[in-house]
Amino acid sequence: MKVIHITASTEYDVLIGSGLLPNLGAELSKVCKPGTAAIVSDSNVWPLYGEAATAALENAGYRVVNYVFPAGESHKSGANYLLLLNFLAKKHITRCDCIIALGGGVVGDISGFAAATFLRGIAYIQVPTTLLAAVDSSVGGKTAIDLDAGKNLAGAFYQPRLVLCDTDLLNTLPGDIFRDGCAEVIKYGILYDEILFANLMRDGLEFDRESVIARCVELKRDVVAQDEFDTGARQMLNLGHTVGHAIEALSNFAVSHGQAVAMGMAIVTGAAVKYGICGLDTLDAVHRILRKFQLPAATAYTAQALFESALSDKKRLGGTVSLVVPEGIGKCILRQTEVAELKDFIEAGL
Repeated sequence: MKVIHITASTEYDVLIGSGLLPNLGAELSKVCKPGTAAIVSDSNVWPLYGEAATAALENAGYRVVNYVFPAGESHKSGANYLLLLNFLAKKHITRCDCIIALGGGVVGDISGFAAATFLRGIAYIQVPTTLLAAVDSSVGGKTAIDLDAGKNLAGAFYQPRLVLCDTDLLNTLPGDIFRDGCAEVIKYGILYDEILFANLMRDGLEFDRESVIARCVELKRDVVAQDEFDTGARQMLNLGHTVGHAIEALSNFAVSHGQAVAMGMAIVTGAAVKYGICGLDTLDAVHRILRKFQLPAATAYTAQALFESALSDKKRLGGTVSLVVPEGIGKCILRQTEVAELKDFIEAGL
């Protein structure tokens, strides 16, 4: 097991390894005294791991209640958020109790936002069950729900008390969902770590899960320590996300987050070549690794459609949008792009 300590407004550990779920109750008791634990999960994850998580918590002395909602991005909504808050109230959850987010990014995001706002803040624990959640959304305290206008437009920065990442839980992931998470893993290589990128290129989908997840979490830890509230260095983690979120929204979330981020990374790298920011070798490397991981690099949406959708992105500041642009593998820059220029920049990458 690897343990990575996160230094933020609330300090906590990320535990990464095989066979950790049975220890959930014991690990939780180190940061939250036994009381009521409200497990929040979805209809895909609960049948697989709900019983084991419940047993681990009850064995450590917790009373367990559970809120299970239909799987899918469409349920990261205001309506579901309010249903969850009312559930917590009806179950008499107090400030001494906690929420357990058992699932992927949707479950983690809505659980964290509920924890941040119910009774003005209660403890929550992330138990990621997807690769994407393990390397990205479960760490760093970004919580949110989607609005009709776009993704993650209502939320809060609120750190968990613990992240318990049992790599065995990834074994039940469908291949396309696992590859979704690989897009975020590749993102870390493009952003910060040429060696990680090279290892991924060598190993493909057979990479060592514990060590790769740990490396991604270490990289995110360093960024969160610098910029917990996403006003500077943390914006770099949005590589591929401005265009990616636009693709997701245009497809009504039929295109998954990982696929959309993969396309977004390829498009912004293509634009960077046209603008003289990076060379063709960087674009070729991005395309090769996306092919290796069976991820898409192109979209059928027009620059105009992507531009209009991107205008709702939360990274827009007045008349500019912060775009993360590669200068090479392992080195990226934050480029403040005028809204008037954004359509041309996107078009250059298509």
